[in-house]
Amino acid sequence: MKRTPRLVPGSWTRPAALERVLSAAAWAPSGSNIQPWHAYVVTGAPLAEIKKRAGERLASGDPWDEPEYEMYPAALKSPYRERRSAFGEQRCGALGIPREDLEARQRAAAANWDCFGAPGALFCYIDRDMDRPQWSDVGMYLQTVMLLLRAEGLHSCPQMAWAKFHRTVGEVLSPPDELVLFCGMSIGFEDVTADDARTGRASLDEMVTFVDGL
Repeated sequence: MKRTPRLVPGSWTRPAALERVLSAAAWAPSGSNIQPWHAYVVTGAPLAEIKKRAGERLASGDPWDEPEYEMYPAALKSPYRERRSAFGEQRCGALGIPREDLEARQRAAAANWDCFGAPGALFCYIDRDMDRPQWSDVGMYLQTVMLLLRAEGLHSCPQMAWAKFHRTVGEVLSPPDELVLFCGMSIGFEDVTADDARTGRASLDEMVTFVDGL
């Protein structure tokens, strides 16, 4: 399980590091080099405002926004269904939350919309006219950003959860109407006191087929 970022007071300054990361990440591959990603990097008062508004919505029981894309298939088949379930159980187990404690599970989920306390966030948009190949391009871009953040001593946590509050994010960032919020990404510093458990991975034989002529 990935440790979540945390705020270390006095250690965050605007973004020479983030500018280096995003300048380099611009070289991420994309089909025909169309570069379909649109990133908003948010810190300080604007990020605090997004967190505050999201927190107020959670506290009032305001329902999630109408989805602009489906995060998972309606009928998630095996083995993906079991992997998703195992992840949820491991995460709650690491936090000491029993299966039946729905309130505690909701509180744990709510940490998403505080960016897990991290002092920075990236909100990644894609033009709503783009299709599945371009969404995969965005995934390569985000992975590139995450790897480059590690090279700068920073940690990150990508969060599709922010798509559930895309109106709240949009109220602060005012993106053009043609853009869809794909995900947020919390950016900060590793919480070294967090549980060190890591989510498992399928075996190489299960995921990879080698076809060779030897």
